[in-house]
Amino acid sequence: MEIKSSNSLESSVYKDALLLRKEIFVEEQGVSLELEIAGEKGPLYFTGYLDEIPVATARAFEEEPGVWHIQRVAVKKEYRGQGLASELLNTIEASAQKAEINTLTLGAQDQAQDFYKKLGYRVVGEGFMDAGIAHHRMDKTLLS
Repeated sequence: MEIKSSNSLESSVYKDALLLRKEIFVEEQGVSLELEIAGEKGPLYFTGYLDEIPVATARAFEEEPGVWHIQRVAVKKEYRGQGLASELLNTIEASAQKAEINTLTLGAQDQAQDFYKKLGYRVVGEGFMDAGIAHHRMDKTLLS
């Protein structure tokens, strides 16, 4: 998978990410479009391509010094189970380390906790609801 990143809302990387997110979060999971597109300006967008087809996406932003908050992790339905989300998150982690970020945090849907645990994330605190879906905060400390 070729993974591209951009922080421009005019980039094809962002536009492809948004198309994937609308398909996965809005159409599949029933999240309102208004909630889905909140906070668009500022994050670094990552989109993974197979044969130039956008198949995976996520965004990250520096929540506080040294901490990247990862959001909107998604893989197109027909491409799930192939390790693409892991590959995408490993790329984000490598980018974070280059940017001297030492902690990654995210709000994981409860059904995805085991996936994140395999990548080294740990559950932090109490659960919460986001867009009507149960979540938990999960963090990963990066080694420098």
